[in-house]
Amino acid sequence: MIGGIQIKVCGLSRLVDAAKAGSIGADRLGFIFYPKSPRYLSVDAFRALRQELPSLSKVAVTVTPDRELLETLQDLGFDAFQIHFSPEQTENRIVREWSDYLTPERLWLAPKVNPAVGFDESLVPLASTFLWDTYEKSSFGGTGKVGDWKAYKRVSERYPEKTWVLAGGLNPQNLLEALEATGARSLDLNSGVEESPGVKDPIKLDAVKTVLNSL
Repeated sequence: MIGGIQIKVCGLSRLVDAAKAGSIGADRLGFIFYPKSPRYLSVDAFRALRQELPSLSKVAVTVTPDRELLETLQDLGFDAFQIHFSPEQTENRIVREWSDYLTPERLWLAPKVNPAVGFDESLVPLASTFLWDTYEKSSFGGTGKVGDWKAYKRVSERYPEKTWVLAGGLNPQNLLEALEATGARSLDLNSGVEESPGVKDPIKLDAVKTVLNSL
């Protein structure tokens, strides 16, 4: 935690970056197991890193995973599972199966929230944590663009018993603005603290620490 804010550094692919995330006070490390992501990490690549990673909570990030992938990731000892999906294309039955298998306590739901449709409130009982990312019709996160902060604030205030993680284009320059606009207490940092996809910038990570410690 930095300045009272929970931080996940996501899209990690190198031990040096994971260590740096830990050194600035990050709470969670995120690893993306979605082959279409420029930050994709294979299961075998994660296995090679696993023993040397900092002893922080680890989050496996996937997109509409099947049961086999979830079982594999569970065997790797992940603490939480962040699942991106389109509510318009994924039956609620499937989301309930994820919740039943992983338990709501370990499930982070990251629905693609179409502004024209809004947040599907039937999802609320299925997870204890929700990640709010920037809507992009053709992708699942990783856009580098900020999202609908007003909608995040509205929905998160409606369900304060849940943990709401703000993602999407966050960087040292806009963190304070994002926190003021949303009231978020948990942030997901990815492209905004990178040199290139999957390669974190230590200077930007230090800047995050400086900014949040000023709160």
